[in-house]
Amino acid sequence: MELTLLHLYPDTMSLYGEYANIAVLRRHLEAMGVTVNLVKVTAEDVPDFTGADLIYMGAGTEGAQKAVLLGLTHQAQAIREALDRGCLLLFTGNAMETLGRSVTDAQGQVWGGLGLADFTTVETDRRTPGDVIAEPVLWSAPAVGFMNKCSTTAGITTPLFTSLPMGFGNEADHGPEGYADGGILATHLTGPVLVKNPDFTDLIIRRLFFAKGWSLPEELPVLPHEREAYAVTLRELQARLK
Repeated sequence: MELTLLHLYPDTMSLYGEYANIAVLRRHLEAMGVTVNLVKVTAEDVPDFTGADLIYMGAGTEGAQKAVLLGLTHQAQAIREALDRGCLLLFTGNAMETLGRSVTDAQGQVWGGLGLADFTTVETDRRTPGDVIAEPVLWSAPAVGFMNKCSTTAGITTPLFTSLPMGFGNEADHGPEGYADGGILATHLTGPVLVKNPDFTDLIIRRLFFAKGWSLPEELPVLPHEREAYAVTLRELQARLK
């Protein structure tokens, strides 16, 4: 069994330790006997999406995000073709915003997005850093993470999270957050989100195995202390809601 994980711009889009999302996913897969080919794409590279089983991009500064958009929008059709053949895409932090039709920056300049989703993002003068509790659509346990955003995203009808008991959603406090449609999963949650949420990691693994037609083992691997760390974080955040 072999999988190719394509990590876009780990040098510039890796705030908050976002590279660890790929690291923890790789550890889980290798524990299941999967050979993982990790391909890192920098600004100097022309990405090749043809063999990718998962495409990942993490959070960056607002400036780094715009630099990525300048180069990546030319690859929108190639990404769309990869999704059509069953590739999974995970974007976290403000990488999520690049998936839509446009990002309007704080100066009013409109930057074209990848057009893989029909939403739009507008940067604001309100920055909302803080911890997050989120209610997922695709798995049962609440998600935890961190968010530091200065934007609102409108036009999402299929969010990844139905509501945020703690945190700012796509458009409002406690509202729906993220985006999920077909093979695309996206959220502003960082932290990194897969390290903090083993159930989210398990969802990714199940999606990857399903796309390959592989049989899943009865139990997915659990890394040391990851479930305990999740439980402690959730308990401490929930205590702050009382």
